[in-house]
Amino acid sequence: MKNILVIGGSYFLGRVFVEAARELEGYSLHVLNRGRRPLKLSGVNEIVCDRRDAARLRQVLPPLEWDAVVDFCAYDPEDIAVVLGNLPSAVRRYVYISTASVHENSLILPMNEDTPKLTAPLPLPGGDYAYNKWLTEIKVKELCESRGIPHVSLRPAFIYGAYNYAPRESYFFDLIARDEPIIVPSPPQALFSLVSVWDVANICTRCLENDKVLNSAYIVAAEELVSYDRLTEVLEEITSRKLNVQRQATRIIETRRIPLPFPLSEHLVYTGELLQKTLDYRYMSFREGMARTYNWFFQK
Repeated sequence: MKNILVIGGSYFLGRVFVEAARELEGYSLHVLNRGRRPLKLSGVNEIVCDRRDAARLRQVLPPLEWDAVVDFCAYDPEDIAVVLGNLPSAVRRYVYISTASVHENSLILPMNEDTPKLTAPLPLPGGDYAYNKWLTEIKVKELCESRGIPHVSLRPAFIYGAYNYAPRESYFFDLIARDEPIIVPSPPQALFSLVSVWDVANICTRCLENDKVLNSAYIVAAEELVSYDRLTEVLEEITSRKLNVQRQATRIIETRRIPLPFPLSEHLVYTGELLQKTLDYRYMSFREGMARTYNWFFQK
Protein backbone atom coordinates (compact mmCIF):
# COMPACT_ATOMS: atom_id res chain seq x y z
CA MET A 1 0.00 0.00 0.00
CA LYS A 2 1.16 3.53 -0.79
CA ASN A 3 0.77 6.00 2.06
CA ILE A 4 -0.79 9.34 1.09
CA LEU A 5 -0.90 12.24 3.54
CA VAL A 6 -3.63 14.73 2.64
CA ILE A 7 -3.44 18.12 4.34
CA GLY A 8 -6.87 19.71 4.32
CA GLY A 9 -9.22 17.33 2.60
CA SER A 10 -12.36 17.99 4.59
CA TYR A 11 -14.21 20.26 2.18
CA PHE A 12 -14.54 21.26 -1.48
CA LEU A 13 -11.56 20.22 -3.62
CA GLY A 14 -9.82 18.35 -0.82
CA ARG A 15 -12.91 16.33 -0.02
CA VAL A 16 -13.63 15.48 -3.66
CA PHE A 17 -10.01 14.36 -4.00
CA VAL A 18 -10.30 12.11 -0.94
CA GLU A 19 -13.56 10.65 -2.23
CA ALA A 20 -11.91 9.91 -5.58
CA ALA A 21 -8.65 8.56 -4.17
CA ARG A 22 -10.35 6.16 -1.74
CA GLU A 23 -11.91 4.41 -4.73
CA LEU A 24 -8.47 3.64 -6.16
CA GLU A 25 -6.60 0.49 -5.26
CA GLY A 26 -3.28 0.52 -3.49
CA TYR A 27 -3.56 3.69 -1.40
CA SER A 28 -3.70 4.19 2.34
CA LEU A 29 -5.21 7.64 2.94
CA HIS A 30 -4.40 9.77 5.98
CA VAL A 31 -6.16 13.14 6.20
CA LEU A 32 -4.77 15.85 8.47
CA ASN A 33 -7.04 18.77 9.37
CA ARG A 34 -8.44 20.64 12.34
CA GLY A 35 -11.44 18.32 12.63
CA ARG A 36 -14.11 20.96 12.10
CA ARG A 37 -15.73 18.90 9.34
CA PRO A 38 -15.14 15.21 10.06
CA LEU A 39 -15.12 13.13 6.90
CA LYS A 40 -16.24 9.85 8.50
CA LEU A 41 -15.32 7.93 5.37
CA SER A 42 -14.46 4.25 5.58
CA GLY A 43 -10.85 3.50 4.82
CA VAL A 44 -9.67 7.04 5.62
CA ASN A 45 -7.55 7.71 8.70
CA GLU A 46 -8.44 11.17 10.03
CA ILE A 47 -5.79 13.01 12.04
CA VAL A 48 -6.95 16.05 13.98
CA CYS A 49 -4.25 18.70 14.25
CA ASP A 50 -3.58 22.31 13.29
CA ARG A 51 -0.87 22.11 10.64
CA ARG A 52 0.99 24.98 12.31
CA ASP A 53 1.26 23.17 15.65
CA ALA A 54 4.73 21.67 15.21
CA ALA A 55 4.83 19.83 18.52
CA ARG A 56 1.48 18.14 17.98
CA LEU A 57 2.35 17.29 14.38
CA ARG A 58 5.30 15.26 15.61
CA GLN A 59 3.01 13.49 18.09
CA VAL A 60 0.05 12.61 15.87
CA LEU A 61 1.58 11.81 12.49
CA PRO A 62 2.19 8.09 12.10
CA PRO A 63 5.85 7.18 11.47
CA LEU A 64 5.23 6.13 7.89
CA GLU A 65 7.16 6.80 4.74
CA TRP A 66 4.90 9.05 2.68
CA ASP A 67 4.65 8.17 -0.98
CA ALA A 68 2.94 11.53 -1.47
CA VAL A 69 1.85 14.56 0.51
CA VAL A 70 -1.07 16.39 -1.12
CA ASP A 71 -1.43 19.87 0.34
CA PHE A 72 -4.72 21.71 -0.18
CA CYS A 73 -4.49 24.36 2.50
CA ALA A 74 -1.07 26.00 2.62
CA TYR A 75 -1.62 29.75 2.37
CA ASP A 76 1.80 31.15 3.23
CA PRO A 77 5.41 29.91 3.23
CA GLU A 78 5.43 29.13 6.95
CA ASP A 79 2.71 26.52 6.39
CA ILE A 80 5.13 24.55 4.21
CA ALA A 81 8.11 25.07 6.51
CA VAL A 82 6.25 23.70 9.54
CA VAL A 83 5.00 20.59 7.73
CA LEU A 84 8.26 19.66 6.00
CA GLY A 85 10.24 20.47 9.12
CA ASN A 86 8.18 18.14 11.31
CA LEU A 87 7.27 15.11 9.23
CA PRO A 88 8.81 12.19 11.10
CA SER A 89 9.72 10.23 7.99
CA ALA A 90 10.61 10.43 4.31
CA VAL A 91 8.45 12.07 1.62
CA ARG A 92 8.66 10.82 -1.94
CA ARG A 93 6.43 13.43 -3.61
CA TYR A 94 4.83 16.76 -2.67
CA VAL A 95 1.74 17.94 -4.53
CA TYR A 96 0.84 21.55 -3.73
CA ILE A 97 -2.49 23.11 -4.71
CA SER A 98 -1.86 26.74 -5.63
CA THR A 99 -4.01 29.06 -7.77
CA ALA A 100 -3.91 30.51 -11.27
CA SER A 101 -4.23 33.95 -9.71
CA VAL A 102 -0.51 33.86 -8.83
CA HIS A 103 -0.10 35.25 -12.36
CA GLU A 104 -0.22 38.96 -13.10
CA ASN A 105 -3.19 39.82 -15.31
CA SER A 106 -1.92 40.09 -18.86
CA LEU A 107 -3.14 41.42 -22.20
CA ILE A 108 -1.43 38.45 -23.84
CA LEU A 109 -4.10 35.76 -23.72
CA PRO A 110 -4.57 33.04 -22.82
CA MET A 111 -2.25 33.29 -19.83
CA ASN A 112 0.07 30.32 -19.44
CA GLU A 113 2.75 29.07 -17.06
CA ASP A 114 5.22 31.65 -18.39
CA THR A 115 2.97 34.63 -17.71
CA PRO A 116 4.70 36.86 -15.10
CA LYS A 117 3.87 36.25 -11.46
CA LEU A 118 2.67 38.73 -8.86
CA THR A 119 5.35 40.89 -7.31
CA ALA A 120 3.18 42.34 -4.52
CA PRO A 121 -0.27 41.90 -2.96
CA LEU A 122 -3.17 43.16 -5.07
CA PRO A 123 -4.73 46.48 -3.94
CA LEU A 124 -8.12 45.08 -2.97
CA PRO A 125 -9.75 43.27 -0.03
CA GLY A 126 -8.08 39.89 0.33
CA GLY A 127 -5.48 40.96 -2.21
CA ASP A 128 -2.67 39.24 -0.34
CA TYR A 129 -4.14 35.76 -0.93
CA ALA A 130 -2.74 35.18 -4.43
CA TYR A 131 0.60 36.79 -3.66
CA ASN A 132 1.03 34.61 -0.58
CA LYS A 133 0.18 31.53 -2.63
CA TRP A 134 2.97 32.48 -5.04
CA LEU A 135 5.42 32.92 -2.16
CA THR A 136 4.28 29.53 -0.90
CA GLU A 137 4.99 27.95 -4.28
CA ILE A 138 8.49 29.36 -4.07
CA LYS A 139 8.90 27.85 -0.60
CA VAL A 140 7.67 24.44 -1.82
CA LYS A 141 10.29 24.47 -4.56
CA GLU A 142 13.03 25.69 -2.23
CA LEU A 143 12.43 23.25 0.62
CA CYS A 144 11.62 20.24 -1.54
CA GLU A 145 14.70 20.69 -3.68
CA SER A 146 16.91 21.13 -0.61
CA ARG A 147 15.55 17.81 0.71
CA GLY A 148 15.54 15.95 -2.60
CA ILE A 149 11.74 15.70 -2.70
CA PRO A 150 10.11 15.70 -6.16
CA HIS A 151 7.25 18.20 -6.26
CA VAL A 152 4.52 19.69 -8.42
CA SER A 153 2.37 22.80 -8.01
CA LEU A 154 -1.10 22.95 -9.55
CA ARG A 155 -2.72 26.32 -10.33
CA PRO A 156 -6.47 25.94 -10.87
CA ALA A 157 -8.58 28.66 -12.47
CA PHE A 158 -12.05 29.30 -10.97
CA ILE A 159 -13.18 25.95 -9.56
CA TYR A 160 -16.87 25.02 -9.46
CA GLY A 161 -18.65 21.89 -8.31
CA ALA A 162 -19.60 19.81 -5.27
CA TYR A 163 -18.96 21.25 -1.78
CA ASN A 164 -18.05 24.68 -3.17
CA TYR A 165 -18.07 27.14 -0.27
CA ALA A 166 -17.55 30.16 -2.56
CA PRO A 167 -20.84 31.73 -3.78
CA ARG A 168 -20.15 31.22 -7.48
CA GLU A 169 -22.51 28.77 -9.16
CA SER A 170 -24.64 28.64 -6.02
CA TYR A 171 -25.34 32.35 -6.45
CA PHE A 172 -27.19 31.55 -9.68
CA PHE A 173 -28.77 28.36 -8.37
CA ASP A 174 -30.29 30.30 -5.48
CA LEU A 175 -31.75 32.91 -7.86
CA ILE A 176 -33.24 30.16 -10.00
CA ALA A 177 -34.74 28.42 -6.95
CA ARG A 178 -36.35 31.70 -5.86
CA ASP A 179 -37.48 32.47 -9.42
CA GLU A 180 -35.72 35.83 -9.29
CA PRO A 181 -34.17 37.77 -12.19
CA ILE A 182 -30.56 37.04 -13.08
CA ILE A 183 -28.63 40.23 -13.75
CA VAL A 184 -25.63 39.93 -16.08
CA PRO A 185 -23.42 42.52 -17.81
CA SER A 186 -24.45 43.89 -21.16
CA PRO A 187 -22.22 42.90 -24.09
CA PRO A 188 -19.34 43.01 -24.69
CA GLN A 189 -18.76 40.62 -21.82
CA ALA A 190 -15.59 39.32 -20.23
CA LEU A 191 -14.43 35.79 -20.90
CA PHE A 192 -13.13 33.67 -18.04
CA SER A 193 -11.71 30.20 -17.45
CA LEU A 194 -13.30 27.61 -15.20
CA VAL A 195 -12.54 24.04 -14.20
CA SER A 196 -14.73 21.51 -12.43
CA VAL A 197 -13.75 20.24 -9.00
CA TRP A 198 -13.94 16.69 -10.35
CA ASP A 199 -11.35 17.48 -13.02
CA VAL A 200 -8.96 19.03 -10.52
CA ALA A 201 -9.39 16.09 -8.12
CA ASN A 202 -8.76 13.57 -10.92
CA ILE A 203 -5.68 15.50 -12.00
CA CYS A 204 -4.42 15.41 -8.41
CA THR A 205 -4.78 11.62 -8.35
CA ARG A 206 -2.85 11.33 -11.61
CA CYS A 207 -0.06 13.44 -10.16
CA LEU A 208 0.41 10.77 -7.48
CA GLU A 209 1.96 8.41 -10.03
CA ASN A 210 2.99 10.37 -13.14
CA ASP A 211 6.66 11.35 -13.05
CA LYS A 212 6.33 13.65 -16.08
CA VAL A 213 4.75 16.37 -13.93
CA LEU A 214 7.48 16.48 -11.33
CA ASN A 215 9.44 19.61 -10.42
CA SER A 216 7.12 21.84 -12.44
CA ALA A 217 4.03 24.01 -12.00
CA TYR A 218 0.91 23.83 -14.14
CA ILE A 219 -2.23 25.83 -14.75
CA VAL A 220 -5.40 23.75 -14.44
CA ALA A 221 -8.16 25.14 -16.68
CA ALA A 222 -10.68 23.61 -19.06
CA GLU A 223 -10.55 24.57 -22.74
CA GLU A 224 -13.99 26.18 -23.01
CA LEU A 225 -14.07 29.91 -22.32
CA VAL A 226 -17.17 31.11 -20.51
CA SER A 227 -19.05 34.41 -20.50
CA TYR A 228 -22.12 35.37 -18.49
CA ASP A 229 -24.27 34.79 -21.57
CA ARG A 230 -22.77 31.32 -22.03
CA LEU A 231 -23.29 30.62 -18.33
CA THR A 232 -26.98 31.53 -18.43
CA GLU A 233 -27.42 29.59 -21.67
CA VAL A 234 -26.06 26.46 -19.97
CA LEU A 235 -28.21 27.09 -16.91
CA GLU A 236 -31.29 27.12 -19.14
CA GLU A 237 -30.18 23.89 -20.80
CA ILE A 238 -29.57 21.96 -17.59
CA THR A 239 -32.71 23.23 -15.81
CA SER A 240 -35.00 23.09 -18.89
CA ARG A 241 -36.30 26.51 -17.85
CA LYS A 242 -36.48 29.88 -19.56
CA LEU A 243 -34.71 32.18 -17.12
CA ASN A 244 -35.42 35.84 -16.54
CA VAL A 245 -32.04 37.18 -17.62
CA GLN A 246 -31.61 40.93 -17.51
CA ARG A 247 -28.56 42.71 -18.94
CA GLN A 248 -27.29 45.87 -17.34
CA ALA A 249 -24.27 48.09 -17.88
CA THR A 250 -21.24 47.15 -15.81
CA ARG A 251 -21.20 50.53 -14.06
CA ILE A 252 -24.79 49.98 -12.88
CA ILE A 253 -23.97 46.49 -11.61
CA GLU A 254 -21.01 47.92 -9.72
CA THR A 255 -23.03 50.83 -8.32
CA ARG A 256 -25.77 48.48 -7.15
CA ARG A 257 -23.13 46.13 -5.75
CA ILE A 258 -24.70 43.09 -7.36
CA PRO A 259 -22.38 40.27 -6.21
CA LEU A 260 -21.62 38.65 -9.54
CA PRO A 261 -18.86 36.11 -8.91
CA PHE A 262 -16.86 36.38 -12.14
CA PRO A 263 -15.09 39.23 -13.99
CA LEU A 264 -17.42 41.87 -15.41
CA SER A 265 -15.32 43.56 -18.07
CA GLU A 266 -11.73 42.26 -17.95
CA HIS A 267 -10.95 38.88 -19.51
CA LEU A 268 -9.45 36.30 -17.13
CA VAL A 269 -8.40 33.55 -19.47
CA TYR A 270 -5.88 30.76 -18.85
CA THR A 271 -4.77 27.73 -20.78
CA GLY A 272 -4.39 24.33 -19.17
CA GLU A 273 -3.01 22.84 -22.37
CA LEU A 274 0.46 22.05 -21.01
CA LEU A 275 -0.87 19.89 -18.17
CA GLN A 276 -3.52 18.39 -20.40
CA LYS A 277 -0.85 17.18 -22.82
CA THR A 278 1.52 16.06 -20.07
CA LEU A 279 -1.14 13.88 -18.44
CA ASP A 280 -3.05 13.04 -21.65
CA TYR A 281 -6.13 14.32 -19.84
CA ARG A 282 -9.53 15.34 -21.19
CA TYR A 283 -11.54 17.92 -19.24
CA MET A 284 -15.30 17.50 -18.97
CA SER A 285 -17.40 19.99 -20.89
CA PHE A 286 -18.78 23.04 -19.11
CA ARG A 287 -22.31 21.81 -19.69
CA GLU A 288 -21.55 18.39 -18.20
CA GLY A 289 -19.78 19.90 -15.20
CA MET A 290 -22.59 22.37 -14.49
CA ALA A 291 -25.25 19.70 -14.83
CA ARG A 292 -23.39 17.53 -12.35
CA THR A 293 -22.98 20.51 -10.01
CA TYR A 294 -26.67 21.45 -10.24
CA ASN A 295 -27.73 17.89 -9.46
CA TRP A 296 -25.39 17.73 -6.46
CA PHE A 297 -26.56 21.13 -5.18
CA PHE A 298 -30.23 20.11 -5.03
CA GLN A 299 -29.66 16.53 -3.87
CA LYS A 300 -27.20 17.19 -1.04
